[in-house]
Amino acid sequence: MSNAIAGVGTKFRRYDPTDGWADVAEVNSITGPGMTRDFIDVTSLDSIGGYREFIAGFRDGGTVTLAMNFTRATYDLMKADFESDDDVLYEIILPDPDITSLEFMGLVTELPLTIPTDDKVTADVTIKVNGEVTVNSGTGT
Repeated sequence: MSNAIAGVGTKFRRYDPTDGWADVAEVNSITGPGMTRDFIDVTSLDSIGGYREFIAGFRDGGTVTLAMNFTRATYDLMKADFESDDDVLYEIILPDPDITSLEFMGLVTELPLTIPTDDKVTADVTIKVNGEVTVNSGTGT
């Protein structure tokens, strides 16, 4: 039997030092964090077997994209984060038995609105992860 989980029940939250954790409403899907790692080519003329050699470089926390239904409250919240020069603490909480969460500091880098003639208005938010993504269990309170 598979241990796969559905995304239903996943939460995206934002931390405010004054008010604590608050759910970001009307999120349809979350993509990321898309972490990557640089590698540095250290190949030399005497590399064994004629193969390139690499060493590890910097890690990048990547980006997180939220596809959301437009609501004025959520848009105002994300716009405030976009206008701020300060990192914000965000958290993705998965609905698995371990209550896995991914916490990261980030900056909102994109906040486009999509206003179609025959569908709902959406606001897709892109957040640049600043630093490490921390994976926890048992959070979500």
